[in-house]
Amino acid sequence: MPKMVFDIETVGEDFNSFDEMTQESLTRWIRKESQDKNEYQTALEELKNGMGFSPLTGSIVTIGMLNPDTGKGEVCFQAPGQKLEPWTMDGITFTPMDEKGMLEKFWTTATHYQEFISFNGKAFDVPFLMVRSAIHQIRPTKDLMSNRYLGSQKFDAKHVDLLDQLTFYGAVRRRGSLHLWCRAFGIKSPKAEGVTGDDVSKLFAAKKFKEIAEYNVGDLQATKALYEYWDSYVRF
Repeated sequence: MPKMVFDIETVGEDFNSFDEMTQESLTRWIRKESQDKNEYQTALEELKNGMGFSPLTGSIVTIGMLNPDTGKGEVCFQAPGQKLEPWTMDGITFTPMDEKGMLEKFWTTATHYQEFISFNGKAFDVPFLMVRSAIHQIRPTKDLMSNRYLGSQKFDAKHVDLLDQLTFYGAVRRRGSLHLWCRAFGIKSPKAEGVTGDDVSKLFAAKKFKEIAEYNVGDLQATKALYEYWDSYVRF
């Protein structure tokens, strides 16, 4: 069946730009749990740096899609303030557009595929995609959250979350990052070039949009290689 590897990158809003009620709602739990002022300040910094982990306080800056059988794909990415033309490199087309355009492109592209491959997609990527789509009044074309277990999923929307599969749906206590799984199986890690997901916000603020898009390709390629390893040696 036609397959698509997908991955997103996100950034958070500036905490200081939020209204007082929003800041109060976000900090309520750390104020209750912090033992002193220093502990609260540490927790507050972690909170500010984590705005991109929630679709309520963050947005998608890159959506990568790759056909593992053909090696061709597309990375849609935000580049506000820059006039960039689309380009293609090694079978991957890079297309600048806003978040709404990226989401529309993702769900339109998804109609041509039946198996979707991600790493931690059920816990992060897909919920983020769905909530941000709802914010832009875009309806998803595939139900990628229908069921956690592959055997019970819809035929036209199989979602292989490799983190679920490699940890046997949580039976393994230490889940491991994409980097650790790649390292274990001898796959080139997308972090090998010195960029990690934690750097995306800084790169975005520095307007290094191409670097983020290129980093996203590394995640796609690593997820593809990990899928092939799982499909050959673990999958039943």
